[in-house]
Amino acid sequence: MPVSLVCCGLIGTMVTDAGLVDRAYTEAIATQGVVTGTAAYARCMAQVHQRRGEPAADVMQAVFPDSQARGQAAYLALDRSLCDAVGRLGATPGPGAVAAIEKLAGAGIRVCVITSFSRRVLKLVLDTLGWLDRVDLSLCPEDVPRGSPWPDPVLAAMLQLGVTDVRETAVAHDTDSGIVSGRRAGVGIAAGVLTGPHSGARLRRAGATHLIPSVAHLPELLIAAEDHMPGSAPDHPAVGRPPDVAGAAASPSP
Repeated sequence: MPVSLVCCGLIGTMVTDAGLVDRAYTEAIATQGVVTGTAAYARCMAQVHQRRGEPAADVMQAVFPDSQARGQAAYLALDRSLCDAVGRLGATPGPGAVAAIEKLAGAGIRVCVITSFSRRVLKLVLDTLGWLDRVDLSLCPEDVPRGSPWPDPVLAAMLQLGVTDVRETAVAHDTDSGIVSGRRAGVGIAAGVLTGPHSGARLRRAGATHLIPSVAHLPELLIAAEDHMPGSAPDHPAVGRPPDVAGAAASPSP
């Protein structure tokens, strides 16, 4: 069945990260007295890397599990830091992202971008890139009951864009949480994009059906999939229930 919708991650998938996210988390954690070079900082950043792709507010609560107030304060600092950085430095499309959007649109495949950050960050990044009118939908944790690794963001995109068969939907993401979200939603193609924080092996363990070097390769993958029966496309392992990953495993089964 032809793919009519692809849900893509934002920073790390469609937009170059270049250390932007780590710097913002570092600055946010520092507001709570945790500074670089300390064991506490190393523990905090290990949590951040483990949970990349999950809603940023949830990540900060995991970093400061004993204090909801500190977690919330750190999240607000993270949001400010990201907005300030994008405001100062701008945002850069990922390798081949602009051409990919054009090719997908030409093939009749709609694009939804999904972020783990706030609506404010999402709008600022899309506006900076001039993408507000180039993508069909954009979603953030504020738009759904639960963010990744739950299936809610992908299912919300399907509902809002009128996709009636989950087999028409694909996911392209650079984190294991994003891949698990797609697989839990039932997508047939969950492409791990190797421009983000998580390795190909980790994305495979999360249930990625394909690995691509960047989103530049996404149109070719999705268009080629139309000519194959399920399971016969190259780089496509047997489909089953995606394994839980760190971060997802800590949540109750959906």
